[in-house]
Amino acid sequence: MDLDIASLTIGKIRHALDTRAASATELAGEALRFAQAENPKTGAYLHFSPERALAAARRVDEKIARGEDPGELAGVPVAVKDVIVTKGLRTTCGSKMLADYVPPYDATAIERIERAGALILGKTNCDEFAMGSSTENSAFGPVRNPRAPDRVPGGSSGGSAAAVAQGTAVVALGSDTGGSIRQPASFCGVVGVTPTYGRVSRYGLTAFASSLDHIGPFARSVRDAAALLGTMAGRDPRDATSAAAPVPDYTSQLNRKVEGLKLGLPPEYLKELKGESGDVFFQGVEVLKKLGCEVREVAMPHTDYAIATYYIIATAEASSNLARYDGVRYTFRSQHSSTLAEMYRATRGEGFGAECKRRIMLGTYVLSAGYYDAYYLKAQKVRALVARDFAQAFNQVDAIVAPVSPFPAFRLGEKIDDPLAMYLSDIFTITGSLAGVPCMSVPCGTTAEGLPVGLQILTRHFDETTMFRIADAFENA
Repeated sequence: MDLDIASLTIGKIRHALDTRAASATELAGEALRFAQAENPKTGAYLHFSPERALAAARRVDEKIARGEDPGELAGVPVAVKDVIVTKGLRTTCGSKMLADYVPPYDATAIERIERAGALILGKTNCDEFAMGSSTENSAFGPVRNPRAPDRVPGGSSGGSAAAVAQGTAVVALGSDTGGSIRQPASFCGVVGVTPTYGRVSRYGLTAFASSLDHIGPFARSVRDAAALLGTMAGRDPRDATSAAAPVPDYTSQLNRKVEGLKLGLPPEYLKELKGESGDVFFQGVEVLKKLGCEVREVAMPHTDYAIATYYIIATAEASSNLARYDGVRYTFRSQHSSTLAEMYRATRGEGFGAECKRRIMLGTYVLSAGYYDAYYLKAQKVRALVARDFAQAFNQVDAIVAPVSPFPAFRLGEKIDDPLAMYLSDIFTITGSLAGVPCMSVPCGTTAEGLPVGLQILTRHFDETTMFRIADAFENA
């Protein structure tokens, strides 16, 4: 079998293993060779894990030799965002603060995909502690977009999106707090899924904003994304926020007609959508209409408050979560101090990058005495109104379609000195995150310059099945 890693899918790999056209060990070896050779072009991976991938491949081959089921992800090369902990494998979160941190345990999502036979090739670059929209905030350098190397891949999961787009991983894991899976998926022209909050265990996901963080998949097809999510999803007793809702077989619901489904189009999203991205998005909406979907307007009146609400809640939770990185236990420690108080200050001053410091300061301010009620409490009330907008919309429609970003991938360095412009790139993804509903980006087309544009699909809580069904029909059309 010709092992062209960049063209493989989960289905093709399973067929190759079942027919003995290739072994998992051969797949792992070729995938590692290809990823290591291609990585200098994008900087998608921070480090590789050849021993772990080859050991997992040998376990798959042994199961096949014994006539056992090797698992749904048997032999599938996977890249993992470096905010998801991996036992014995460095997990840096893109930060100098954790540059040498080696976790003593695996995240639940990692345990589940490896049990299903996945081969973890390595850890991918990301914005520091998942804070950013361009993967330029990493302490280890930026990631380049494989579709346009002078442009960003999006963020904060830019490394995972770039690895899948480049073909150096068949699927990848990312994390999403306010759009960090969907926006890079749109910029890189791949599928990216943010499941319902609580669908996938957060145990082992380094906390940024605990009430908003999700683990989700990247893939080159809707089917592969659905298969990866199905493997990771489900209740985990180690995560109190993980849901006990049953996990359906997502892939069995694909290839079904979408004729007659009602799709909502919120006018509040469209007023910020101009230029080529808008043209490509509306062409995508026309495709859905041709598939028989009924597209109607639905009001989302609190959308205008989403950015402010998100950046109050997310920074407040980040300020609290990042307080643990103080140089005392397992992090980087500054050598330029003579007292404990100086050590705290110097460690955090030297260890965190500019964006982390900005968000910690914002979050500390909105939680401080006299400001908690004025900012944080008010933001939580508006969050409830945003969630109510979705609940009322889903009383009228089966799903909502929306743009992912107001613009395609921008150039490296273009927005790095303008935090507000960077924050506004998440304007269409933040509402779904605040409401905790499942949402995904599916490739919609390209601009005249060949830059990818994604279409966002959002559905009711725990109704990923409908979301995948619409996305699959759209992809096939």
